[in-house]
Amino acid sequence: MNPETVRQNGKQLGVLRSMPPIERFTPLTPHMAISPTVSVVVPAMNEAENLPHVFATLPQWIDEIVLVDGNSVDDTVAVAKRLRPNVRIVTQRGKGKGDALSAGFAACTGDIIVMIDADGSTDGREIIQFVGALVTGADFVKGSRYAAGGGSDDLTFSRRAGNKVLTTLVNMIYGTRYSDLCYGYNAFWARHLEVLDLDCEGFEVETLMNIRAAKAGLRVHEVPSHERCRIHGESNLRAVRDGLRVLRTIIRERRQRPVALTPEPAATPAADQGAA
Repeated sequence: MNPETVRQNGKQLGVLRSMPPIERFTPLTPHMAISPTVSVVVPAMNEAENLPHVFATLPQWIDEIVLVDGNSVDDTVAVAKRLRPNVRIVTQRGKGKGDALSAGFAACTGDIIVMIDADGSTDGREIIQFVGALVTGADFVKGSRYAAGGGSDDLTFSRRAGNKVLTTLVNMIYGTRYSDLCYGYNAFWARHLEVLDLDCEGFEVETLMNIRAAKAGLRVHEVPSHERCRIHGESNLRAVRDGLRVLRTIIRERRQRPVALTPEPAATPAADQGAA
């Protein structure tokens, strides 16, 4: 893109970059298009019954679906390929959600990475809100069930109370203002994978990402999200066990030095990522 100097009354006011060629833009709505590419990571283990519901909510304009299969014993992979023939399948070598997401993120080729669940609890139609926040300046976008417009059909009293305590603790220690800590609907620019540096196995992965984003100085934005109940099957989440893992992660991260933030490319600052 060739820069153009803007002048008024003979004075130089700044430099504008020309727009990318029209073929680089992906239409999102009749009024909005973006030039960055979008990858969606879906960790799944024995979710064959849920995938038709999940994939039906994913927008057609996303560039890539990466399904991380946790060695399913049902037809998860076959169903995914039938629904989206161009889906990328990654076979998980380790165990746990954190390990699955790490493998999925490493396989992504898009500029933006979105992570959703395969049980039907997260709605792919909300992806546009996450992408919209990223292309208008955010580095990392968190879904929040407590932001205005968000909600949950699945939070038990114990999970709600535990999330509240852990969120408050993180806000006190790390100076954040999060409203929802333990929620698995997030999106970020792929160039920030290095500072997130996932090295955990379980459901504490969302907490780890939120803390490391804050420690690295990323611009974090929350968007409202509505969590639905799992459609089929049983969740592997255990409130007490996984709550303790989250607590240990919070304490451990306090002693860890943050990974240095990679400077933004001069030609594409976060506030100008090709939204039109």
